[in-house]
Amino acid sequence: MLKVQISKKSQKFLKELPAKQQNQIALKIRDLRQNGHGADSIHLKGSAWYRVDIGEYRIIYDIEDEELLIIPLVGKRNDGEVYKKLSRLE
Repeated sequence: MLKVQISKKSQKFLKELPAKQQNQIALKIRDLRQNGHGADSIHLKGSAWYRVDIGEYRIIYDIEDEELLIIPLVGKRNDGEVYKKLSRLE
């Protein structure tokens, strides 16, 4: 099972969500932690990151050395803001 590292921005974003969405995202993170890249994961072109969608939200992540699940961003998928934030990280 992978260790999880979630950025402070992502933690803050998750805390502001309604409980139902928090639970959906937590279940997806648990699935990634146990199984690694799922069938619904997509590698982002020109980047080392992957993405996975949960309803109207998107998780940007990477798995490092088969030991650590890194989640720098969680955000709404419809507004493209998550990709703007990701470009600032790279």
